[in-house]
Amino acid sequence: MTTYITVIEGAAAVNVIADAAAPIWKRSHYLNKMSLRELVVAYFQYYTIRAYLGIAALALGVALWSPPTLVAAALIVAFVALVYPLVWYCLHRWVLHSRWMWKVPFLAATWKRIHYDHHQDPNHLEILFGTLKSELPPVFLMTLPVGYAIGGTGGAAVGLATGVLTTCFYEFCHCIQHLSYKPKNKWLQDMKARHMAHHFHDESGNFGITNFAWDRLLGTFYERIERPARSATVFNLGYTEEVARRYPWVARLSGGVASGHPRQRDRVPDRKAA
Repeated sequence: MTTYITVIEGAAAVNVIADAAAPIWKRSHYLNKMSLRELVVAYFQYYTIRAYLGIAALALGVALWSPPTLVAAALIVAFVALVYPLVWYCLHRWVLHSRWMWKVPFLAATWKRIHYDHHQDPNHLEILFGTLKSELPPVFLMTLPVGYAIGGTGGAAVGLATGVLTTCFYEFCHCIQHLSYKPKNKWLQDMKARHMAHHFHDESGNFGITNFAWDRLLGTFYERIERPARSATVFNLGYTEEVARRYPWVARLSGGVASGHPRQRDRVPDRKAA
């Protein structure tokens, strides 16, 4: 059954059609308006999470069919657990926050989808998740060769399962950081505060998600009090209107260049201007 909800913001009023019977991922989700329970339900129904869990199950099946030794399996799991934060740090800092992808026409759409859109609207759940084509290749490269070198076919499978399950853990932690609540656990509080600073204060640091060791080692870790001024490019990652005039592909896909805090942007069109 379709219901109609009137939304009023200032002097503007629009009718928003909400289909309660629609599949969960046919609707938009904003983490600042969701409960933990709603997040869990949505999380386990998202196609990438289901794909990762399916890949993990298949990989574990292969590992049981051709098992590595316990020592080899432990070494592979330890390797993935140690290298994953470094790989994520490098990708986040030097790829997702690069200023070269928007200059390449065939990469502009990818950069827009996997990170620009997320900084434009950090609490929009659909664009918080990565895509399979952007997430799986690094996981394959990080896990399969080393896993095979240490434990053969079964070792490669153990490495892959560890990699995709770690990705699931990272994705869930990332969602939790954008959820509108204060964690009781001190570690989660600190993790959330640092990631929120990355999104809403200064994007040039705190590139970790669950682990900020590489930020500390490479000089990009910061507490918000250490940087009193907000970065002018925290929401657009340096893709300004001036840049868009020279490299227009992201702007064309986005319908222009948005600026300012996401909550302060007028999302409801003015009827007089329509």
